[in-house]
Amino acid sequence: MMRFHGVIRYIAHGLIPLALILTMTTARAAGLWLYEQGTPDVGTATAGMAARADDAATAFANPAGMTRLKKSQAMVGIQPIYGDMKFDTDSSTFGGGDGGSAVGWVPSGGLFYVHSLSNDLKLGASAGSYLGLGVNFNDDWAGRYNVIKNELITAFAQGSVGYRVNDWLSVGAGAGLMYGKLEYKAAINNALDALPDGRLKFEDSDTTGIYNVGLLIEPRAGTRMGLTYITKVDLKFKDDNKINGTGPLLNAALGLSGLRGSTSKLDFTLPKQLMLSVHQELNDELSIMANLGWQNWSEFGEVGLSLGGPDAKSLEVDANFSDTWHLALGARYRLNPLWSVSAGVAYDSSPVSNSDRSVAMLLDRQYRYAVGLQYELRRNLTLGAAYEYMDAGDAPVNQTGGPLTGDIKGDLDRSGFHFLALHANWKF
Repeated sequence: MMRFHGVIRYIAHGLIPLALILTMTTARAAGLWLYEQGTPDVGTATAGMAARADDAATAFANPAGMTRLKKSQAMVGIQPIYGDMKFDTDSSTFGGGDGGSAVGWVPSGGLFYVHSLSNDLKLGASAGSYLGLGVNFNDDWAGRYNVIKNELITAFAQGSVGYRVNDWLSVGAGAGLMYGKLEYKAAINNALDALPDGRLKFEDSDTTGIYNVGLLIEPRAGTRMGLTYITKVDLKFKDDNKINGTGPLLNAALGLSGLRGSTSKLDFTLPKQLMLSVHQELNDELSIMANLGWQNWSEFGEVGLSLGGPDAKSLEVDANFSDTWHLALGARYRLNPLWSVSAGVAYDSSPVSNSDRSVAMLLDRQYRYAVGLQYELRRNLTLGAAYEYMDAGDAPVNQTGGPLTGDIKGDLDRSGFHFLALHANWKF
Protein backbone atom coordinates (compact mmCIF):
# COMPACT_ATOMS: atom_id res chain seq x y z
CA MET A 1 0.00 0.00 0.00
CA MET A 2 2.78 2.45 0.91
CA ARG A 3 4.51 1.65 -2.36
CA PHE A 4 1.30 2.26 -4.31
CA HIS A 5 0.78 5.65 -2.64
CA GLY A 6 4.37 6.53 -3.45
CA VAL A 7 3.65 5.93 -7.12
CA ILE A 8 0.47 8.03 -6.85
CA ARG A 9 2.40 10.95 -5.35
CA TYR A 10 4.99 10.64 -8.11
CA ILE A 11 2.29 10.82 -10.80
CA ALA A 12 0.44 13.66 -9.08
CA HIS A 13 3.71 15.62 -8.89
CA GLY A 14 4.06 15.20 -12.63
CA LEU A 15 0.51 16.43 -13.20
CA ILE A 16 1.01 19.70 -11.29
CA PRO A 17 3.04 21.36 -14.11
CA LEU A 18 0.34 20.24 -16.56
CA ALA A 19 -2.35 21.87 -14.46
CA LEU A 20 -0.34 25.05 -14.05
CA ILE A 21 0.01 25.32 -17.82
CA LEU A 22 -3.56 26.60 -17.71
CA THR A 23 -2.02 29.82 -16.40
CA MET A 24 0.19 30.09 -19.48
CA THR A 25 -2.19 29.09 -22.25
CA THR A 26 -2.92 32.55 -23.61
CA ALA A 27 0.66 33.75 -23.53
CA ARG A 28 1.40 32.99 -27.18
CA ALA A 29 -2.00 34.17 -28.36
CA ALA A 30 -2.75 37.20 -26.23
CA GLY A 31 0.93 38.14 -26.23
CA LEU A 32 0.60 39.05 -29.90
CA TRP A 33 -0.80 42.59 -29.78
CA LEU A 34 -2.43 43.34 -33.12
CA TYR A 35 -1.85 46.99 -33.98
CA GLU A 36 -3.00 46.03 -37.48
CA GLN A 37 -6.75 46.24 -38.20
CA GLY A 38 -6.88 46.48 -41.98
CA THR A 39 -6.43 50.29 -42.05
CA PRO A 40 -3.92 52.55 -43.90
CA ASP A 41 -1.77 52.45 -40.72
CA VAL A 42 -0.62 48.96 -41.77
CA GLY A 43 1.35 50.62 -44.59
CA THR A 44 3.56 52.51 -42.09
CA ALA A 45 3.94 49.59 -39.62
CA THR A 46 1.33 51.66 -37.68
CA ALA A 47 3.78 54.53 -37.14
CA GLY A 48 1.80 57.68 -36.36
CA MET A 49 -1.45 55.77 -35.78
CA ALA A 50 -2.57 57.96 -32.84
CA ALA A 51 -1.78 61.22 -34.70
CA ARG A 52 -2.61 60.57 -38.38
CA ALA A 53 -6.40 61.15 -38.01
CA ASP A 54 -7.08 61.31 -41.76
CA ASP A 55 -10.00 58.87 -41.99
CA ALA A 56 -12.62 56.91 -40.04
CA ALA A 57 -9.99 54.54 -38.54
CA THR A 58 -9.25 57.23 -35.94
CA ALA A 59 -12.55 56.31 -34.22
CA PHE A 60 -10.55 53.63 -32.38
CA ALA A 61 -6.89 54.59 -32.97
CA ASN A 62 -7.48 57.96 -31.26
CA PRO A 63 -11.07 59.19 -30.79
CA ALA A 64 -9.80 62.74 -30.30
CA GLY A 65 -8.64 62.68 -33.93
CA MET A 66 -12.25 62.52 -35.17
CA THR A 67 -12.42 66.32 -34.82
CA ARG A 68 -10.13 66.66 -37.87
CA LEU A 69 -12.74 65.06 -40.17
CA LYS A 70 -15.01 67.67 -41.75
CA LYS A 71 -17.55 65.11 -43.02
CA SER A 72 -18.98 61.85 -41.74
CA GLN A 73 -16.84 58.89 -42.88
CA ALA A 74 -16.90 55.10 -42.87
CA MET A 75 -14.08 52.59 -43.40
CA VAL A 76 -14.04 48.85 -44.04
CA GLY A 77 -10.78 46.94 -43.65
CA ILE A 78 -10.21 43.31 -44.64
CA GLN A 79 -6.98 41.75 -43.42
CA PRO A 80 -6.05 38.08 -43.89
CA ILE A 81 -3.00 37.04 -41.82
CA TYR A 82 -0.72 34.10 -42.54
CA GLY A 83 1.38 32.85 -39.66
CA ASP A 84 4.41 30.75 -40.64
CA MET A 85 5.73 29.28 -37.40
CA LYS A 86 7.61 26.03 -36.77
CA PHE A 87 9.45 24.87 -33.65
CA ASP A 88 12.84 23.16 -34.13
CA THR A 89 13.41 20.64 -31.33
CA ASP A 90 17.02 20.10 -30.25
CA SER A 91 16.23 17.57 -27.50
CA SER A 92 13.27 16.34 -25.46
CA THR A 93 12.80 13.74 -22.71
CA PHE A 94 9.95 11.90 -24.41
CA GLY A 95 10.87 12.42 -28.06
CA GLY A 96 8.45 13.63 -30.72
CA GLY A 97 8.52 15.81 -33.81
CA ASP A 98 8.82 19.54 -34.42
CA GLY A 99 5.06 20.09 -34.42
CA GLY A 100 4.57 21.14 -38.04
CA SER A 101 3.29 24.54 -39.12
CA ALA A 102 1.61 25.87 -35.97
CA VAL A 103 -0.49 28.80 -37.22
CA GLY A 104 -1.65 29.13 -40.88
CA TRP A 105 -4.34 31.52 -42.13
CA VAL A 106 -6.28 33.78 -39.75
CA PRO A 107 -9.05 36.24 -40.83
CA SER A 108 -9.10 39.76 -39.35
CA GLY A 109 -10.07 43.33 -40.15
CA GLY A 110 -12.07 46.25 -38.82
CA LEU A 111 -15.13 48.48 -39.25
CA PHE A 112 -15.05 52.20 -38.39
CA TYR A 113 -17.52 55.08 -38.61
CA VAL A 114 -17.37 58.77 -37.66
CA HIS A 115 -20.50 60.92 -37.56
CA SER A 116 -20.08 64.69 -37.68
CA LEU A 117 -22.52 66.48 -35.37
CA SER A 118 -20.71 69.83 -35.76
CA ASN A 119 -17.25 71.16 -36.53
CA ASP A 120 -16.19 70.50 -32.94
CA LEU A 121 -18.23 67.43 -31.89
CA LYS A 122 -17.98 63.97 -33.46
CA LEU A 123 -19.37 60.54 -32.64
CA GLY A 124 -17.70 57.27 -33.63
CA ALA A 125 -18.18 53.52 -33.73
CA SER A 126 -15.64 50.76 -34.33
CA ALA A 127 -15.38 46.98 -34.29
CA GLY A 128 -12.45 44.58 -34.73
CA SER A 129 -9.75 42.88 -32.69
CA TYR A 130 -6.40 44.02 -31.29
CA LEU A 131 -5.41 40.80 -29.48
CA GLY A 132 -5.45 37.25 -30.75
CA LEU A 133 -4.06 34.39 -32.79
CA GLY A 134 -2.64 31.15 -31.32
CA VAL A 135 -0.88 27.88 -32.13
CA ASN A 136 -1.96 24.38 -33.12
CA PHE A 137 0.82 21.75 -33.11
CA ASN A 138 0.73 18.13 -34.26
CA ASP A 139 -0.47 15.63 -31.65
CA ASP A 140 2.89 13.83 -31.51
CA TRP A 141 5.18 16.85 -31.27
CA ALA A 142 7.94 17.06 -28.62
CA GLY A 143 6.11 19.61 -26.45
CA ARG A 144 2.75 17.81 -26.48
CA TYR A 145 2.68 17.44 -22.68
CA ASN A 146 2.87 21.23 -22.39
CA VAL A 147 0.60 22.35 -25.22
CA ILE A 148 -0.95 21.06 -28.46
CA LYS A 149 -3.54 23.74 -29.20
CA ASN A 150 -3.59 27.17 -27.62
CA GLU A 151 -5.97 29.70 -29.17
CA LEU A 152 -7.45 32.97 -27.98
CA ILE A 153 -9.98 34.73 -30.21
CA THR A 154 -11.07 38.25 -29.28
CA ALA A 155 -13.45 40.79 -30.80
CA PHE A 156 -14.55 44.23 -29.63
CA ALA A 157 -17.24 46.79 -30.46
CA GLN A 158 -17.28 50.29 -29.02
CA GLY A 159 -18.68 53.77 -29.36
CA SER A 160 -16.61 56.94 -29.03
CA VAL A 161 -16.88 60.71 -28.83
CA GLY A 162 -14.42 63.44 -29.83
CA TYR A 163 -14.53 67.15 -28.96
CA ARG A 164 -12.36 70.06 -30.11
CA VAL A 165 -11.56 72.21 -27.07
CA ASN A 166 -9.73 74.95 -29.01
CA ASP A 167 -7.63 75.42 -32.14
CA TRP A 168 -4.80 73.19 -30.90
CA LEU A 169 -6.38 70.66 -28.50
CA SER A 170 -8.97 67.89 -28.98
CA VAL A 171 -10.04 65.21 -26.51
CA GLY A 172 -11.82 61.89 -27.00
CA ALA A 173 -12.96 58.73 -25.26
CA GLY A 174 -14.46 55.36 -26.13
CA ALA A 175 -16.25 52.55 -24.32
CA GLY A 176 -17.50 49.14 -25.42
CA LEU A 177 -17.36 45.39 -24.97
CA MET A 178 -14.73 42.75 -25.67
CA TYR A 179 -15.50 39.07 -26.27
CA GLY A 180 -12.79 36.48 -25.66
CA LYS A 181 -12.81 32.74 -26.36
CA LEU A 182 -10.03 30.50 -25.06
CA GLU A 183 -9.31 26.93 -26.18
CA TYR A 184 -6.38 24.90 -24.86
CA LYS A 185 -5.39 21.25 -25.39
CA ALA A 186 -2.43 19.18 -24.18
CA ALA A 187 -1.46 15.52 -23.98
CA ILE A 188 -1.20 13.65 -20.66
CA ASN A 189 1.68 11.21 -20.27
CA ASN A 190 0.36 7.67 -19.62
CA ALA A 191 3.87 6.17 -19.50
CA LEU A 192 3.45 4.36 -16.16
CA ASP A 193 0.24 2.74 -17.40
CA ALA A 194 1.93 1.73 -20.71
CA LEU A 195 -0.95 3.33 -22.63
CA PRO A 196 -1.22 5.96 -25.38
CA ASP A 197 -1.39 9.59 -24.28
CA GLY A 198 -4.46 10.96 -22.56
CA ARG A 199 -5.93 14.40 -23.26
CA LEU A 200 -6.50 17.58 -21.25
CA LYS A 201 -8.83 20.27 -22.65
CA PHE A 202 -9.90 23.68 -21.34
CA GLU A 203 -12.43 25.86 -23.21
CA ASP A 204 -14.57 28.86 -22.26
CA SER A 205 -15.55 32.39 -23.29
CA ASP A 206 -16.13 35.69 -21.49
CA THR A 207 -17.34 39.21 -22.26
CA THR A 208 -16.11 42.31 -20.46
CA GLY A 209 -15.81 46.09 -20.85
CA ILE A 210 -13.07 48.02 -22.67
CA TYR A 211 -12.25 51.74 -22.52
CA ASN A 212 -9.83 54.13 -24.18
CA VAL A 213 -9.10 57.87 -24.06
CA GLY A 214 -7.10 60.15 -26.31
CA LEU A 215 -5.64 63.60 -26.83
CA LEU A 216 -4.72 65.28 -30.12
CA ILE A 217 -2.41 68.30 -29.99
CA GLU A 218 -1.85 70.47 -33.09
CA PRO A 219 0.68 73.18 -32.09
CA ARG A 220 1.00 74.44 -35.66
CA ALA A 221 -0.14 73.59 -39.18
CA GLY A 222 1.26 70.26 -40.34
CA THR A 223 2.32 69.07 -36.87
CA ARG A 224 0.18 66.67 -34.84
CA MET A 225 0.85 64.74 -31.63
CA GLY A 226 -1.53 62.07 -30.39
CA LEU A 227 -1.60 60.37 -27.00
CA THR A 228 -3.88 57.38 -26.33
CA TYR A 229 -4.49 55.08 -23.39
CA ILE A 230 -6.28 51.71 -23.58
CA THR A 231 -7.32 50.35 -20.20
CA LYS A 232 -6.61 46.81 -19.02
CA VAL A 233 -9.14 44.08 -19.81
CA ASP A 234 -10.00 41.45 -17.20
CA LEU A 235 -11.10 38.08 -18.59
CA LYS A 236 -12.36 35.22 -16.44
CA PHE A 237 -12.58 31.68 -17.82
CA LYS A 238 -13.81 28.51 -16.15
CA ASP A 239 -14.44 24.98 -17.38
CA ASP A 240 -14.88 21.45 -16.11
CA ASN A 241 -11.57 19.61 -16.16
CA LYS A 242 -11.93 17.60 -19.37
CA ILE A 243 -9.41 14.79 -18.85
CA ASN A 244 -9.76 11.70 -21.04
CA GLY A 245 -7.81 8.58 -21.94
CA THR A 246 -5.91 8.21 -18.66
CA GLY A 247 -4.92 4.83 -17.21
CA PRO A 248 -5.68 3.38 -13.75
CA LEU A 249 -2.68 4.93 -11.99
CA LEU A 250 -3.34 8.38 -13.38
CA ASN A 251 -7.06 8.06 -12.64
CA ALA A 252 -6.21 7.35 -9.01
CA ALA A 253 -3.84 10.33 -8.87
CA LEU A 254 -6.44 12.62 -10.44
CA GLY A 255 -9.01 11.50 -7.90
CA LEU A 256 -6.67 12.25 -4.99
CA SER A 257 -5.68 15.63 -6.41
CA GLY A 258 -9.32 16.68 -6.92
CA LEU A 259 -8.78 17.53 -10.59
CA ARG A 260 -11.13 14.94 -12.10
CA GLY A 261 -14.79 15.97 -12.11
CA SER A 262 -14.04 19.47 -10.82
CA THR A 263 -13.89 22.96 -12.31
CA SER A 264 -10.82 25.09 -12.98
CA LYS A 265 -10.96 28.88 -13.04
CA LEU A 266 -8.48 31.14 -14.82
CA ASP A 267 -8.42 34.92 -14.31
CA PHE A 268 -5.95 37.13 -16.11
CA THR A 269 -5.53 40.70 -17.32
CA LEU A 270 -4.88 41.75 -20.89
CA PRO A 271 -2.40 44.62 -20.70
CA LYS A 272 -3.12 48.32 -20.75
CA GLN A 273 -1.32 50.40 -23.37
CA LEU A 274 -0.02 53.96 -23.58
CA MET A 275 0.86 55.23 -27.06
CA LEU A 276 2.43 58.53 -28.15
CA SER A 277 2.43 59.28 -31.88
CA VAL A 278 3.81 62.18 -33.93
CA HIS A 279 2.83 63.14 -37.50
CA GLN A 280 4.85 65.83 -39.28
CA GLU A 281 4.18 67.19 -42.79
CA LEU A 282 7.52 68.23 -44.30
CA ASN A 283 5.92 69.60 -47.47
CA ASP A 284 2.84 69.05 -49.62
CA GLU A 285 4.09 65.62 -50.72
CA LEU A 286 6.02 64.08 -47.81
CA SER A 287 4.99 63.30 -44.23
CA ILE A 288 6.94 61.43 -41.56
CA MET A 289 5.56 59.80 -38.41
CA ALA A 290 6.65 57.91 -35.31
CA ASN A 291 5.34 55.96 -32.29
CA LEU A 292 6.57 55.39 -28.74
CA GLY A 293 4.43 52.87 -26.85
CA TRP A 294 4.33 50.97 -23.54
CA GLN A 295 2.32 47.87 -22.61
CA ASN A 296 1.84 46.48 -19.10
CA TRP A 297 2.59 42.77 -19.76
CA SER A 298 3.98 42.29 -16.23
CA GLU A 299 0.41 42.42 -14.91
CA PHE A 300 -0.67 39.85 -17.50
CA GLY A 301 1.95 37.46 -16.15
CA GLU A 302 0.32 37.41 -12.70
CA VAL A 303 -2.52 34.94 -13.20
CA GLY A 304 -5.20 33.92 -10.73
CA LEU A 305 -5.83 30.17 -10.75
CA SER A 306 -8.26 27.90 -8.90
CA LEU A 307 -7.99 24.14 -9.41
CA GLY A 308 -10.31 21.47 -8.05
CA GLY A 309 -13.72 21.58 -6.39
CA PRO A 310 -15.52 24.33 -4.47
CA ASP A 311 -13.19 23.91 -1.46
CA ALA A 312 -10.03 24.30 -3.52
CA LYS A 313 -7.75 27.17 -2.63
CA SER A 314 -7.07 29.93 -5.11
CA LEU A 315 -3.51 30.93 -5.88
CA GLU A 316 -1.61 33.39 -8.01
CA VAL A 317 1.05 32.20 -10.43
CA ASP A 318 3.67 34.64 -11.71
CA ALA A 319 4.97 33.84 -15.20
CA ASN A 320 7.71 36.50 -14.81
CA PHE A 321 6.53 38.69 -17.67
CA SER A 322 8.00 42.16 -18.16
CA ASP A 323 6.45 45.34 -19.53
CA THR A 324 7.19 45.91 -23.22
CA TRP A 325 8.18 48.92 -25.33
CA HIS A 326 7.13 49.75 -28.89
CA LEU A 327 8.95 51.99 -31.40
CA ALA A 328 7.89 52.77 -34.97
CA LEU A 329 9.03 55.05 -37.81
CA GLY A 330 7.22 55.64 -41.09
CA ALA A 331 6.68 57.95 -44.04
CA ARG A 332 4.01 58.70 -46.62
CA TYR A 333 4.69 60.29 -50.02
CA ARG A 334 2.05 61.69 -52.37
CA LEU A 335 3.02 60.83 -55.94
CA ASN A 336 0.23 62.97 -57.42
CA PRO A 337 -3.24 64.16 -56.37
CA LEU A 338 -4.61 60.59 -56.72
CA TRP A 339 -1.83 58.23 -55.61
CA SER A 340 0.28 57.99 -52.44
CA VAL A 341 2.75 55.41 -51.12
CA SER A 342 3.92 54.63 -47.59
CA ALA A 343 6.51 52.56 -45.72
CA GLY A 344 7.50 51.91 -42.12
CA VAL A 345 9.36 49.79 -39.58
CA ALA A 346 8.54 48.95 -35.95
CA TYR A 347 10.02 47.15 -32.96
CA ASP A 348 8.42 45.57 -29.86
CA SER A 349 10.52 44.22 -26.99
CA SER A 350 9.99 40.71 -25.61
CA PRO A 351 7.67 40.26 -22.61
CA VAL A 352 9.63 37.25 -21.36
CA SER A 353 13.34 36.49 -20.91
CA ASN A 354 15.10 33.45 -22.37
CA SER A 355 15.37 31.87 -18.91
CA ASP A 356 11.59 32.11 -18.26
CA ARG A 357 10.30 31.17 -21.71
CA SER A 358 8.40 27.89 -22.16
CA VAL A 359 6.90 26.12 -25.16
CA ALA A 360 3.50 27.20 -23.85
CA MET A 361 4.51 30.88 -24.32
CA LEU A 362 6.79 31.17 -27.34
CA LEU A 363 7.14 34.95 -27.19
CA ASP A 364 10.09 37.05 -28.31
CA ARG A 365 10.89 40.52 -29.68
CA GLN A 366 9.07 41.56 -32.85
CA TYR A 367 10.20 43.51 -35.92
CA ARG A 368 7.69 44.83 -38.46
CA TYR A 369 8.38 45.96 -42.05
CA ALA A 370 5.58 47.49 -44.13
CA VAL A 371 4.66 49.16 -47.43
CA GLY A 372 1.35 50.62 -48.57
CA LEU A 373 -0.50 52.20 -51.48
CA GLN A 374 -3.60 54.45 -51.60
CA TYR A 375 -5.70 55.64 -54.56
CA GLU A 376 -8.44 58.27 -54.53
CA LEU A 377 -10.97 56.64 -56.84
CA ARG A 378 -13.47 59.46 -56.41
CA ARG A 379 -13.63 62.62 -54.30
CA ASN A 380 -15.59 60.69 -51.66
CA LEU A 381 -13.98 57.24 -52.00
CA THR A 382 -10.38 56.19 -51.29
CA LEU A 383 -9.09 52.64 -51.79
CA GLY A 384 -5.88 51.20 -50.38
CA ALA A 385 -3.72 48.14 -49.88
CA ALA A 386 -0.80 47.43 -47.58
CA TYR A 387 1.56 44.56 -46.81
CA GLU A 388 3.45 44.01 -43.58
CA TYR A 389 5.84 41.28 -42.47
CA MET A 390 6.41 40.66 -38.78
CA ASP A 391 9.53 38.79 -37.66
CA ALA A 392 8.50 37.24 -34.31
CA GLY A 393 11.99 36.09 -33.25
CA ASP A 394 13.64 32.74 -32.46
CA ALA A 395 12.13 32.35 -28.94
CA PRO A 396 14.81 29.91 -27.64
CA VAL A 397 13.57 27.46 -24.98
CA ASN A 398 15.52 25.36 -22.49
CA GLN A 399 12.70 24.12 -20.29
CA THR A 400 12.92 21.75 -17.33
CA GLY A 401 9.70 19.89 -16.55
CA GLY A 402 8.32 17.31 -14.13
CA PRO A 403 8.45 13.50 -14.42
CA LEU A 404 5.48 13.43 -16.81
CA THR A 405 6.11 16.60 -18.84
CA GLY A 406 9.86 16.14 -19.26
CA ASP A 407 12.53 18.55 -20.48
CA ILE A 408 12.57 20.21 -23.89
CA LYS A 409 15.12 22.39 -25.67
CA GLY A 410 14.84 24.17 -29.01
CA ASP A 411 13.78 27.35 -30.77
CA LEU A 412 11.57 28.62 -33.58
CA ASP A 413 13.02 27.61 -36.92
CA ARG A 414 10.44 29.85 -38.63
CA SER A 415 8.43 32.58 -36.93
CA GLY A 416 6.89 35.15 -39.26
CA PHE A 417 3.48 36.70 -39.86
CA HIS A 418 2.27 38.17 -43.17
CA PHE A 419 -0.45 40.86 -43.08
CA LEU A 420 -2.36 41.88 -46.23
CA ALA A 421 -4.69 44.84 -45.63
CA LEU A 422 -7.33 46.01 -48.11
CA HIS A 423 -9.45 49.00 -47.16
CA ALA A 424 -12.01 51.46 -48.47
CA ASN A 425 -12.97 54.82 -46.91
CA TRP A 426 -16.16 56.71 -47.82
CA LYS A 427 -16.96 60.38 -47.11
CA PHE A 428 -20.62 61.33 -46.78
